[in-house]
Amino acid sequence: MITVDRKQVMAYRLAALGLAVRTDERPAGLPVLDLGLQEYTPGSTMVALAARTSATPDDDRLTTVWAARGAPHLHRRTDLPDLVRQLWPLTDADASSRINSAQIPDGVPLGIRAFTVTAEAFRQVVTAPMPRGEASTEVSRRVPPELTYDCRGCGARHIAGNVWQHAGLAGGIEVLSRGRDALLGPLAATPAIPETNAGIDRLIETYLRFLGPASPAEVAKYLGSSTTEIRKVWPSTLTEVRVDGRKAWLPEARVAELTAATTPEGVRWIPAMDPLLQARDRDLLLPDRARQKEVWRSLGNPGVLLVDGEFAAVWRAKMAGRKRVDLSVTPFAPFIAGDRRRVEAEAAEVARARGVPEATVTFE
Repeated sequence: MITVDRKQVMAYRLAALGLAVRTDERPAGLPVLDLGLQEYTPGSTMVALAARTSATPDDDRLTTVWAARGAPHLHRRTDLPDLVRQLWPLTDADASSRINSAQIPDGVPLGIRAFTVTAEAFRQVVTAPMPRGEASTEVSRRVPPELTYDCRGCGARHIAGNVWQHAGLAGGIEVLSRGRDALLGPLAATPAIPETNAGIDRLIETYLRFLGPASPAEVAKYLGSSTTEIRKVWPSTLTEVRVDGRKAWLPEARVAELTAATTPEGVRWIPAMDPLLQARDRDLLLPDRARQKEVWRSLGNPGVLLVDGEFAAVWRAKMAGRKRVDLSVTPFAPFIAGDRRRVEAEAAEVARARGVPEATVTFE
């Protein structure tokens, strides 16, 4: 039995996620795009890319789609035909777990049918770029009423957000912009609506390759599924390891990298919802429960500062026009002068990602 501790796992994940050494690879060439980068706030994926590569963050080989958990993720266009099949529900029970919502109690039991009819409606409605609100109105008219609810805010009946975002990729939708002027558009090469899941084993291994060793429960939480459903399809080829005495699994080909991993030196500005923060074993990522509440909030998550392989602070950004980005840092413990200088120097990467010439850093 292979036994490792928290420090070893953290070192492995940082290397696998591309956070140990910054490369000059264009974004689509980064291995982490196999998993995808969640867009949490405007520009957050650009900051995630800048933490990993010195190349320009723009890459027309990438697009934003609703992927894992129905959240917007940056993915390679060429990966989408496989990704849509990998993310398709395994069973009706799995589909119901993913779209579970108190807004549509009668719609949850529809299971896979909820995904299929919503994907079909998307294809009928979004044939050119259009505002998200208009798309929602038209899709809502075309799905079973059980999938919609009365919105008090606008006095209309809408499809539940988790249903339509989970079905967006199968519906051939890319997210062109978000916020007040949110736009959706049809993918240039629209993958077919799956009839069944294909490739869940590869999807599980992708998660474990970057965020392992991990358990079926953690993979299920990442996908919005249930542990019961993921255990049914858990690959038999994985290697079991012990992480501080806890059972976890890793692809066999990655075991040598796990045991050889060393803690990296350096500073990285990690945006909220970066893949590193998507691992579901938060006690491993950040053992201090009080600090966990600062990193993973119900609303408005901050970014995290990595200093020599450990979470050292949370941070937030505010744009000052097109001239600079102002970064406020709340350390978990006082920084020594040398660490402050390293943090300030690395802030230039956030400015580069946000397309401004300067970044200012304030320590709170």
